[in-house]
Amino acid sequence: MTTCGEFLVKQLEAWGVDTVFGIPGVHTVELYRGLPHSNIRHITPRHEQGAGFMSDGYARVTGKPGVCFIITGPGMTNILTAMGQAYADSIPMLVISSVNERSRLAHGNGYLHELPNQRAMVAGVSAFSHTLMSVDELPAVLARAFAVFDSERPRPVHIELPLDIITAPADHMQVRPRAQLARPAPARSPLHEAAAKLAKAKNPLLLLGGGCVAAQAEARALAIALDAPTAQTINAKGLLQPDHPLLIGSNQSLIPVRELALEADVVLAIGTELGETDYDVVFDGNFKIGGELIRIDIDPQQLMRNYAPSIAIHSDARTAMRALLDLLPAREADTSSPGAQRAAKVRAQLAEDFSGWAHYRTLFDKILEVLPDARFVGDSTQTVYSGNHLVELDGGRRWFNASTGYGTLGYGLPAAIGAKLGEPGRPVISLMGDGGLQFTMTELASAVEAKVGIIVLLWNNHGYGEIKRYMERRDITPLGVDIYTPDFLAIAKGFGCAAERARDHDHLQELLRTAPSDRPLIVEVMEAAPFAP
Repeated sequence: MTTCGEFLVKQLEAWGVDTVFGIPGVHTVELYRGLPHSNIRHITPRHEQGAGFMSDGYARVTGKPGVCFIITGPGMTNILTAMGQAYADSIPMLVISSVNERSRLAHGNGYLHELPNQRAMVAGVSAFSHTLMSVDELPAVLARAFAVFDSERPRPVHIELPLDIITAPADHMQVRPRAQLARPAPARSPLHEAAAKLAKAKNPLLLLGGGCVAAQAEARALAIALDAPTAQTINAKGLLQPDHPLLIGSNQSLIPVRELALEADVVLAIGTELGETDYDVVFDGNFKIGGELIRIDIDPQQLMRNYAPSIAIHSDARTAMRALLDLLPAREADTSSPGAQRAAKVRAQLAEDFSGWAHYRTLFDKILEVLPDARFVGDSTQTVYSGNHLVELDGGRRWFNASTGYGTLGYGLPAAIGAKLGEPGRPVISLMGDGGLQFTMTELASAVEAKVGIIVLLWNNHGYGEIKRYMERRDITPLGVDIYTPDFLAIAKGFGCAAERARDHDHLQELLRTAPSDRPLIVEVMEAAPFAP
């Protein structure tokens, strides 16, 4: 007999799933019955939150949904934070969980792992949550999930299988081919209206968000066609290469870029929420758009949030960019063009603003000298905050972190593990602080077990340094921020990792060059000379 759990594995494999993150439990073992007979790799995290963060990092790198097998009750409450981060950043994640037998649902009798209503609990961090009430529902519900991932704003989907459904017979069911759904294309009228306004614009500005991450070539060409200085959100970093004449970085919260936004007669925003943590990280409400705003987004509701547009185009970013390029006059890259000169002026002003951050710039320069193709996966820590402003990379999906949007701690390590599993050939550097690392440090064991060779750059300032400064600026006596800091190197070695404290930049580069390929390397960098002023 083929059970529903076994059929589920076959269907997932047929639809391109190659990795599952999960911790087996008595309520999910029947989901595991079919895994040994498939080509799907199983990764065991040490906490369900780690499973979610790993699948998030995997999904950002591959563009495919990260898949998790999660137990009823505590497993689901544990993964909610990771689902919240993925929901905020529009990351495809398929969370498949068990739930008590259908006859026991919502009785409150104290059954193992019982919750009143898992679906209601998950509703706020998922595109949808579905309880499978019969085996025959499974193919259609899975198809709905992949429709979310393939053709609309991708977000987590939760499917729960009652214990009596997981073991039910599924011999009568056939594996279905995956439907290929088209992403939404722009309507003709607003697209032509937008192209006409952009063609006439004297001071255009282009704002790119994470929704453009699959449209790198189009983004670079569109910036040139518009001759528009271009700002990128954190999740859009790398769409324009560092030497692109129109790039102004990810500095929308700083005065030079805000002045540009006020002066622009037409602003084109594509695949971006225009949200606070990318456009107003100083929290003063002073990012304002002076001219007309044209928005393109795959989520029609998002088109109307934060800043109301004069033209709203519901479309996949890549499809809309290609259509716009067909309607705009062709241009060649020119460092002397009006747009390039405006961008150069802003870059010069920003360089002055960042003059006090030379130590961070040197740190990243030294890293990239040794590992020029590295991917950086970050938490909320000083190296991330500074790198968000300073670092530019050639290629998308190479810089992402949890410092924006939902903003959880502990993300950087497990997400880096998932990223390395998604693309094993590229170096992955996890940017962690001593506070954040203590949230998910146990995932070092998962990485050693899976032979994942990531580099953890641990910025150690002995506590929650940024929060401490935030309290002091508001005349609040610091409390709860000067936390006990353990011996990270001893702990890392206990997990089986390589671990060493960098003495200086030369020593740091030596450690990066000789990092092992089959286990993590933890490089501790103390927030003191020579790494800080």
